[in-house]
Amino acid sequence: MRWLLAITCFSASLPAFGADWPQFLGSNRDSTSPEKVPAWKAKPKEVWSKGVGEAHSSPVVAKGVVYAFYKPAKKDADMLAAFDAKTGELLWESSYDRAKFQPLFGEGPRGTPTVDGDRVYTLGNTGVLACWDITKKGEIVWKVDTLKDFKAKNLTFGASTSPTVIGQHVVVMVGGKGAGIVGFDKATGKIAWQTTEDTPSYASPIAVGTGDKTELVFLTNSHIRSLTARDGQELWKFPFVDKLLESSTTPVKVGDLYVAGSVMSGSVGISIVDNVPKQVWKNEKLTCYFSTPVAVGEYLYMVNGKASLTDASIILRCVEAKTGKIAWEKGNVGKYHAALVKTGDGKLLFLDDGGNLMLLEPNAKEYKELARAKVCGETWAHPALSDGKLYLRDDKKLICLQVGE
Repeated sequence: MRWLLAITCFSASLPAFGADWPQFLGSNRDSTSPEKVPAWKAKPKEVWSKGVGEAHSSPVVAKGVVYAFYKPAKKDADMLAAFDAKTGELLWESSYDRAKFQPLFGEGPRGTPTVDGDRVYTLGNTGVLACWDITKKGEIVWKVDTLKDFKAKNLTFGASTSPTVIGQHVVVMVGGKGAGIVGFDKATGKIAWQTTEDTPSYASPIAVGTGDKTELVFLTNSHIRSLTARDGQELWKFPFVDKLLESSTTPVKVGDLYVAGSVMSGSVGISIVDNVPKQVWKNEKLTCYFSTPVAVGEYLYMVNGKASLTDASIILRCVEAKTGKIAWEKGNVGKYHAALVKTGDGKLLFLDDGGNLMLLEPNAKEYKELARAKVCGETWAHPALSDGKLYLRDDKKLICLQVGE
């Protein structure tokens, strides 16, 4: 569970991989890609598919390799596997044992891997942060049991934040005393800094700024907060609590505003002046579970819904970013989740949790669908768009589709 992020924010200090998709929500963690996707007349061609273990973790792509993070069958373990992006050939797989964990909605990991050079960083749902060596077929360089080491309590559905690699650090939410957020040396796994008393949410942060001025903006279970990426010093914080303590939305930066959403408390837009946050708007209708909104121009395309085990459904909304006002909405577009990807030619790919893929034309006046196809089984994982291919996974398979020219 994790989700919200969007527009022209932050590429500066994160590793640049061009058209690769090396981390959760892409190289800029804003769910956008330079790839162009024309409307299809027939179902997009399936280039290859491979069986994988259980997970809601999303695939990532870097330098011609696709990485998938999952729980292997009949084992209490976390496994990382590498596949040739063109052929689907399994290049290697590696794993470590971890504690038994049986939450609702699946026992596999939620957090998505982050590729940085010849290393991959993962956070499993039992809180194990690991560094894997690509050049040695996934040999584990180091791992840290964050919940054990910081005496932190796991979340109901398991640790879900995706590792953020920034400079020499890899940063995750932990939730221990004085260790709500922790930065680790990415080479050794040793603690670089730790800060806050916040318990973690299921969300992943964004990075804003460049060099020593880079800041990390988190949605924890109690605040939207900004820290210096270098040493974790607090810059500002804004109280924002979800009634179920299940926030999964990554903050979105749209122009001068930060937008964050929750499962039960709606969404807010805040501005920051001299490190002082001010609420610009709040809309309690904009309840976000764990889908990531995408900004196009002055509008956010946002998947909203309600937390329910018996009557779950989601709504796609077009929202004016500066006011939080709803321009239009289309109901019953899925059950709990749908993923949005902004393409290089200004369209939106929309993958619902039933496995239906749509291509939409952003329009502030109405919903406009250009193409549709059933492409996989049920899924909560976000797809990765790279080199004309869309990589996605359902509960059984990792799939490569040809969507570009």
